[in-house]
Amino acid sequence: MKQSTSVLFVCLGNICRSPTAEAVFKHKAVEAGLDLFIDSAGTHGYHIGNPPDKRSQAAGVERGYSFKGLKCRRVHESDFEKFDYILAMDESNLGNLHGMCPAQYHEKVSLFLDFCDEDEKEVPDPYYGGKRGFELVLDLIESASDGLITHIKNASSSAV
Repeated sequence: MKQSTSVLFVCLGNICRSPTAEAVFKHKAVEAGLDLFIDSAGTHGYHIGNPPDKRSQAAGVERGYSFKGLKCRRVHESDFEKFDYILAMDESNLGNLHGMCPAQYHEKVSLFLDFCDEDEKEVPDPYYGGKRGFELVLDLIESASDGLITHIKNASSSAV
């Protein structure tokens, strides 16, 4: 039997955006007193077993987030049943997820930035850019994380 709400963050390679979302959201969930199962994955297996991108880690650590123990992995078919929220960083990966996802779990899959009030709807891939791109990713992820925390708290209080 599942004990807590579970969240999976997904980008293409699970090297920059989704592990950053995992690190930030774990930190914010603890601060909010929530017991959640949080993970990240990629729709493609380019970096399986590797730690997150050093630039992502450096930007996140500057803001107080830990990437300790995070390793890149690919989305597994079992993730669609296992997780309550499967959150894509962009439309391309949302489409990839819908293509992989059994029909009965499609309602679990959405864009991560649906949970924030930013004008942006996608977390841009910073991989080929500079430091500012990683900072923007953190800004968007922090905002969406706050919105998702509020959403989960409201959903659990209305379920009681």
